[in-house]
Amino acid sequence: MSTAYQIAVCAGIVPDPLQTLEPVAGPAGPALKNEMMLPAVLDPWAAHALYEAANLARQHAGSKVWLVSLSPKAKLQQVMMTVAQKVPFELLALDGPASGFTDPAETAAALAEAIAGLSGLDRSRLLVFGGWESASRGAGVTLQVVAELLGIPDVFLGVDELKVTPEGAFEVLERVEGGKHQVSRCAGPPAVLGWATGNLPEPKNNPQVGMVNMRAVMPALQKARPVKLAGEGLTFKSVSLPRQLRETRIVKDASPDDIAREIVDWINQS
Repeated sequence: MSTAYQIAVCAGIVPDPLQTLEPVAGPAGPALKNEMMLPAVLDPWAAHALYEAANLARQHAGSKVWLVSLSPKAKLQQVMMTVAQKVPFELLALDGPASGFTDPAETAAALAEAIAGLSGLDRSRLLVFGGWESASRGAGVTLQVVAELLGIPDVFLGVDELKVTPEGAFEVLERVEGGKHQVSRCAGPPAVLGWATGNLPEPKNNPQVGMVNMRAVMPALQKARPVKLAGEGLTFKSVSLPRQLRETRIVKDASPDDIAREIVDWINQS
């Protein structure tokens, strides 16, 4: 039995990781120095979710993929010039901050509202994809709040693989501690999946896909609804770059116990 899925991929943008990021105190709270000047990319965690969504949609005729993004409109337009060439999707843009200093609960509320308002949405076929975590924020809670607001009880995090059985059920491979995976079974949509790295490589650029996508991307950006995240109750005492320290010693014939003990002693000193 083949089901046509409606897949909403939550994906923000982040500064290019090759750039030097310097936190500063701004009038509205912490920010990154020259943030609007930094080149941006699609969040790598969310990018995996987008590629997996497109692959699933390709396997099931009639499926549709939306890319739902809360990001500064000007920056998102730059990123879409590249992302649009990867896989087919329809963009739903929200014009708002994508900083790592925003409240994930407020971000989730805006995303959930946007998904609930998708034209022609059928919740019995809805799958919400996104990154397990984020390159700008390691909270890992945004998708869980989205699921709660949409009333979706089935949430899977750290997903590396999704298989659809002949009966239409899902088998989900989730990461657990110790380098192991947990296999879960879900009767079907609706469901929320937070992807880890998945199993797919990054698709090659396809100019034809890009041209088709951009015909809808530009109007979507022009109609992007402004979203203001108030950040009420959210405060930061200080922000700073992680301290970098490298000390190298070459020691031969050290036992595993000695190595572990030295690591623990070094951590305790820090």
